[in-house]
Amino acid sequence: MCMDHADTHDTRHDSAIARRGLLVTGAAAALTLSSVSFASTASAAESGGGQTGDQTRTVRGTLPPGSPDFVHLPVEVPRGVREIHVAYSYERPAMPAGTQGNALDIGIFDERGTRLGGKGFRGWSGGARTEFFLRADAATPGYLPGPVNAGTWHIALGPYTVAPQGLAYEVTITLRFGTPGETPKPVYPPERAKGRGRAWYRGDCHLHSVHSDGRRTPAEIAALARAAGLDFINTSEHNTHSAHSAWDGLWGDDLLILTGEEVTTRNGHVVALGMDGGTFIDWRYRARDNRFGHYAREIRRAGGLVVPAHPHATCIGCNWKFGFADADAVEVWNGPYTVDDEVSLADWDNTLVTAARSERAWTPAMGSSDAHRDPDPIGTPQTVVLAEDLTRDAILAGIRAGHSYVAESASVSLTFGAAGGRGSHAGIGDRLRVGLDEPVTVRLEVTGAPGRTAHFVTDQGTLHTTTLPESGTGTVEWRTTPAYATYVRAEVRHAPKTPGLPGALAAFTNPIFLGE
Repeated sequence: MCMDHADTHDTRHDSAIARRGLLVTGAAAALTLSSVSFASTASAAESGGGQTGDQTRTVRGTLPPGSPDFVHLPVEVPRGVREIHVAYSYERPAMPAGTQGNALDIGIFDERGTRLGGKGFRGWSGGARTEFFLRADAATPGYLPGPVNAGTWHIALGPYTVAPQGLAYEVTITLRFGTPGETPKPVYPPERAKGRGRAWYRGDCHLHSVHSDGRRTPAEIAALARAAGLDFINTSEHNTHSAHSAWDGLWGDDLLILTGEEVTTRNGHVVALGMDGGTFIDWRYRARDNRFGHYAREIRRAGGLVVPAHPHATCIGCNWKFGFADADAVEVWNGPYTVDDEVSLADWDNTLVTAARSERAWTPAMGSSDAHRDPDPIGTPQTVVLAEDLTRDAILAGIRAGHSYVAESASVSLTFGAAGGRGSHAGIGDRLRVGLDEPVTVRLEVTGAPGRTAHFVTDQGTLHTTTLPESGTGTVEWRTTPAYATYVRAEVRHAPKTPGLPGALAAFTNPIFLGE
């Protein structure tokens, strides 16, 4: 990295951290370091700063094990700044197996402050970037263009994990003076595509681009989504909404683009699905802080759905700790099928009995790719939703109602229903209202699943299994009663690879509940 340095100053913090204050405000604790100050533009000119008028400060310090979740580095920004550039690095010593090394995230808040849920957020890149910039007319992906106003800005450091010897870091801040550009008005995707009326629509609701830790551009994602046969996608960057305005010209009659966020806390991740464009949801809290319910309501106020992601994932901070009382759906299947998806499926299935008999609200299941980069396939898996049309409201309503199934690709299609006497019928996510002893016929039609096995799963477990034809197209029927099966859902699986364990899913449905 090459920069013109009009004025360079090296600020060192004690190894035990020079403190201004430790804040605990009903959210994750935040430590505030000593301020970094810059000369005014007049002072910079008097010091012979050159044509660029750049000023640079470098801060070094060490964070100990057990540091707060967030460390704020205040930066006093004078008038006349057109751009802020931040670069950082930290030591990454090799650790023995079983011992966590160093990982340090970064973001920034402007002069409006760091208050939880406040207006000051200007961007976050986690650990995906080593530098970023902001100015009125442009910003690094993950960050928001806008005025660089005078006042106290805060660089937010997030010590994700800290090695036993501590986390030594260096942050270099460069202010570039000059005439600011114009901030473009953001353009968000439309809430409607052409659609086919009431139909089954395929979508991938968990995707990452260069606006967080992905490596694909929005244009590349849109092209891959179309190639995968998808009708809709949801942008879900980690802890930033900068990508909401990055899709201009990429939507069309054939592709609905929803705007969301993957709210990435230290106690689990949640996909905020289909929110109003420009909505930011804060993530700086843990389950112990009792703040998630508030932000779940914020997601809904913005028109979105609350979808806990990969609830049994094994990465640090990924396992879901907030409970499911505030969830509209749950991402049971995340990316290529693995053991943690099987655990998520079983855990979700265990929640269905209470809803079946009491008719309480239940949590539908979803699946998404969580694709980040090549060769991650977009649309593996995908959620197939019965919606009144290809609109934001209709797609979200179908997901919320559980009128959906999950498939490994667009080549797999299911039709699943249950029929009782006197012409009664129910589809995926609905209730077949018949007497407890009345006969019920469950029917599954499958295409695109050669040699797979089809399973009917109830509150007792899997009660019927059959092998599908090599053609991949087949129909399976099974008879039961509500007294015997409280609900029925369908699974299509690959052959097992490990004796005694089920094969990976090729598709599964939400349940049909049985009984009055």
